[in-house]
Amino acid sequence: MKTVSRRWLSAPLAALLTSVALAAPPGLLVLPEFDALARKSTESVNISLDPSLLGLAASFLDSSEPQDAATKQLIGGLKGIYVRSYTFDADFAYPAAQVDAVRAQLAAPGWQRLVQTNSTRDRTHVDIYVCADRGVAQGLAIIASEPRQFTIVNIVGAIDLAKLHKLEGSFGIPKLGDDKGK
Repeated sequence: MKTVSRRWLSAPLAALLTSVALAAPPGLLVLPEFDALARKSTESVNISLDPSLLGLAASFLDSSEPQDAATKQLIGGLKGIYVRSYTFDADFAYPAAQVDAVRAQLAAPGWQRLVQTNSTRDRTHVDIYVCADRGVAQGLAIIASEPRQFTIVNIVGAIDLAKLHKLEGSFGIPKLGDDKGK
């Protein structure tokens, strides 16, 4: 009897999971739970801003200030900002396989690599991908790993790549350049 009931339950469950996966907006990555890593790290950042939280954050921006107005306009088309960043006292204290599993999602249709940098000397790797749907950027992913730190940024929704730099340093998104333009 248990075998029959499991079979009856597994088919609807599989259909439900498939429909949930198909309902996910383009550009959304599935990020592993890094709770155990947060306890082992010396510093951690975990930001998950869904559309309602982005709207709430935008309500605190002053539209009369040019920088705030530009940021407010940019986040208006977003469906989420997700940041995970961890720093450790020892080299490679994080499971590289979990970071690689996130990178593997970027091989899916729609994702295209914009930038890849690797330094064997410093053992650092940075990948920047965009998810495009009908010529419009619908997601951005940044994965940066080095011996004692890794960061994953996933921005979901309609993204104006020319204006994206305005989000650097806001909502947990790291600054990609420095003030000297290096």
